[in-house]
Amino acid sequence: MYDFDKLTDRRNTGSLKWDVPEGELPMWVADMDFETAPEIREAIREKAEQGIFGYNILTDDWYSAYSGWWSRRHRFHIERDWLLFSTGVLPVISSTVRKLTTAGENVLVQTPVYNMFFNSIRNNGRNILESPLIYDGREYFVDFEDLEKKLANPQTTLMLLCNPHNPVGKIWDRETLQRIGELCSRHHVLVLSDEIHCDMTDPGYEYIPFASVSDTCRDNSITCIASTKAFGIPGIQTAAAVVPNPVLRHKVNRALNTDEVAEPNSFAVCAAVAAFEKGEAWLEELRRYLADNKQLVRDFVSENLPGIRVVPSHATYLLWLDCSGVTEDATELTRFIRKHSGLYLAEGEEYGAPGKSFIRLNPACPRARLREGLERLQDSLSSFLRS
Repeated sequence: MYDFDKLTDRRNTGSLKWDVPEGELPMWVADMDFETAPEIREAIREKAEQGIFGYNILTDDWYSAYSGWWSRRHRFHIERDWLLFSTGVLPVISSTVRKLTTAGENVLVQTPVYNMFFNSIRNNGRNILESPLIYDGREYFVDFEDLEKKLANPQTTLMLLCNPHNPVGKIWDRETLQRIGELCSRHHVLVLSDEIHCDMTDPGYEYIPFASVSDTCRDNSITCIASTKAFGIPGIQTAAAVVPNPVLRHKVNRALNTDEVAEPNSFAVCAAVAAFEKGEAWLEELRRYLADNKQLVRDFVSENLPGIRVVPSHATYLLWLDCSGVTEDATELTRFIRKHSGLYLAEGEEYGAPGKSFIRLNPACPRARLREGLERLQDSLSSFLRS
C-alpha cells in the first residue's frame, strides 16, 4: 500500500543527516529516509492552506490522540491531566535535569546509551554517573549490583532510563523495569524514562511503558513520548511528558514553561493527532519493512563481514555492530570507512566507553540504498583488514 522502496533525495534540503559532501552516504543519525505517512502530510497541508500561523493551543484531540494510542497499543491508560506538551524529548530531559536536580549531583545512565543524555547532564553542571550494562558477547543485561550501589549514593538524584534502549535495541521486560523502579524508589532517585523509540519494535514484539509496571514506577517517574521517531517527523518538534504524580507534574510544567519549550508550533498538534489517529496502517507496514531491512543487514554481515556481529535486538530501527573481532577501536574503523567509501556511520564510543568497539548503523532507508551502504561497508572493511 505504501512505497518504502521509493528513493528519496534529501540533499540540499537543509537536512542535518544529508549535510555531507557529495558521494557520501549517511547512515548515522536516527532519521529515516522515507516520506512520512500521507495522512500526516495531508494534515500539515490543510493547516498550511489556512494561511495564518499565529499562536497555538493544545486541542482536545491532541490529548485524546495520545491517550487513545497508548491505551490501544500499549495497554496503558494516560489521564488527560498527566500530559504536558514539549517541543521535544530532549527539552523535557534537559528541563527536568535543571529543575529537579542541583549542580554537582549525579544523574545515572546505563551505558552504552543515547549520546545526547550526556549533553543534557554535562551542560547543566551535573555529574554523569555510568552504570554500564553487562554484555555477554551477544546480549545486554542490567548489572543490578552495580546499579544499586550507585543509586544508593546520596548524590544520585535522577536516573535516565532508555526504554527501549538505544543503541542496543533492547526491550526491557516487566521484571527488569519493576526492579529498577523499586531500587530507585528505595534510594529516593527519580526516574526519567525516554520512550521515544517505543513504537519502533519488530512485528510481534511490544514494549512495556515504565509507568505501567507498578504504582511505585508510576508515582516516581516522568515519561517522554512522541510521534516523531516512529512517523519520521522530528523536524516538526512535537512531544509530550507523562507525569502521573501531581507534585512532580507541577515542577515539570514549571520547568518546561520557564525554558520556553511548552508551546506548540503551528504544525505540532495536527501532525501528532494525524499520526496517532490515522497513521497506524502506515506504521504497521513500516515496521514490517524495517524488520526485513534489519534481517538483510544480519544476513549480509554474517555472510560477508568476518569479525563483525550484529547484536540481536527487537526495538528501534537502529543496529549495534560488535566490531571487537576486527578492532577494539571502532572509532578508528568508523573514520576509515567514511574516508575510504564515504559511508558515514556512528562511532560507538559516542554512547559511552563500553561502546568503544561498536558501530551504530541506521538501516531505515529504501532497500536499494541499504544494499549500497552494505556494499560500501564490505569494501571498506576488506581494505581495513589489509592495511
